[in-house]
Amino acid sequence: MRKTVFSIAVVAVVLLVIAFVLHNIAVSWAPSRDQYPVQGISVDETSGNIGWHVAGATGVDFAYIQATRGAETRDANFAANVSGAREAGIRYGALHNYSLCRLATDQATIFVTTVPRAENMLPPAVRLAFDHGCGERPGRALVLSELNTFLNQIESHSGKRAIIAVSRDFEEMYNISSGMDRTFWLEANFFPPDYATKPWVMWRASDMRRISGVDGPINWNVVRP
Repeated sequence: MRKTVFSIAVVAVVLLVIAFVLHNIAVSWAPSRDQYPVQGISVDETSGNIGWHVAGATGVDFAYIQATRGAETRDANFAANVSGAREAGIRYGALHNYSLCRLATDQATIFVTTVPRAENMLPPAVRLAFDHGCGERPGRALVLSELNTFLNQIESHSGKRAIIAVSRDFEEMYNISSGMDRTFWLEANFFPPDYATKPWVMWRASDMRRISGVDGPINWNVVRP
C-alpha cells in the first residue's frame, strides 16, 4: 500500500514539474524573428498600467490599443496607453470591439469621438468576436451591411483602410473574409491560422505571453512579411 501511494506521489510530482515547464515555455514563446521580423502587442484596460519604455526594450515594435467597445464603452486606459506608446517610440493604432447588438452608426460615433485623427497612427482595427453579453445573431447580409457602414465612417475619420480582426467562430458563422475587401488579422495560439478565405496579414500568435512592462498575460501579434 505504501509503495502504491509513493508511486502515485512521484507521478504527481513529475506531472506538476512537466506542467510547470510547459507553462513557462508557453508564456515566453513567440514566433521566430527571422520569419516574422515585425512583432507587437494588443492591449486594453485589463492589461493594467503598462511600462511602455520597458515593453519597447523587450521587442514590442507596435501596439494596437483598445479604444472603444460597442456603442457606449470607452476604454479607461486608452489615452494613457496612447501617450505611453508614443513617448516610447512604439507605433500604435486604435482598436474597436464590434457588437452585433448595437447600430453601426452609434459604434462609429463613439470611435471617432474617442480616437484622434493622426497621420502617424496605424490603420484602425475592428475586432469581430461573439460577446457573451450579446445574444443577437442577425443574418449575414445585415451583418455585412452594418459592418460596411461602420468601416466607411471610421475610415473617413482616420484616412486609412481598417484592419479586420476576426475570431474563428465569428468567421465560421459569417464568412466575413469573403464579403469584405480588407486586410485580415486572425487568431490562433502557436500555430498560424487558416480559417479565412483570404491570407492573413496579422496573426495573434499567443494570448498568454508575458513580457517585461506588463503585469499579466498579453496578446502577442506578428505581421506577415
